Amino acid sequence: MIECKNLYKTYLNGDVKTQALCGVSLKIEKGEFVAIIGPSGSGKSTLMHIFGALDTPTSGQYFLDGKEVSKMSEDELSDFRREKIGFVFQAFNLLPRATVLRNVMLPLLFTKTSAKEREQCARESLKYAGLEESKFQNLSNQLSGGQIQRVAIARALINNPSIILADEPTGNLDTKTGHIVMQTFQELNRRGHTIILITHEPEIAQFANRIIFIRDGLIEKDIYPVKSPPGRSTRQGE
Repeated sequence: MIECKNLYKTYLNGDVKTQALCGVSLKIEKGEFVAIIGPSGSGKSTLMHIFGALDTPTSGQYFLDGKEVSKMSEDELSDFRREKIGFVFQAFNLLPRATVLRNVMLPLLFTKTSAKEREQCARESLKYAGLEESKFQNLSNQLSGGQIQRVAIARALINNPSIILADEPTGNLDTKTGHIVMQTFQELNRRGHTIILITHEPEIAQFANRIIFIRDGLIEKDIYPVKSPPGRSTRQGE
């Protein structure tokens, strides 16, 4: 599904050059659950931005579903992001004055669907992400942190993307709630979704099936399969 060939990324700030990626090459197959882990400044967020077509490499090639993303026009990239990629962020990025349903429907406002179709899709996506129906008309400030992140996951799923990119999705959650959210990602992966997770927490990375360690813009280790720690609950819900 994903193939990167010799990716380099250099940021310029005046005369100062920062080398974020230094020749990264990797493949991620359809249906994998991959955690990319590394310290601050390692290049993991830069790699995530390239995966999500939010940034382009200085050199090298990035292919998603067989298409070279770095050669697309801005309009093509916009369509590509909407149709192929679902994003889940640490900060949730929900509209605080909109209901749960409206937050999840937002990506469909740019598609040729009726209001009734958008609502039906949002309801199905929320149920799929594990949020109880009684919360659908709530505002985000009426939900717990774990419930808010489920809404964000449902929004990421609404367009049936090829890949879900999760950038530190447990960063604003306590340990117990973070584990419940990660169990949701595990369940989505079991249902066939390809998931790439960015984290700096080794314990969170253990929920994935494959862990890629990145440091100083280079892949340091690539571990597959990952053995989950003993005693990890697989209970769903909150």
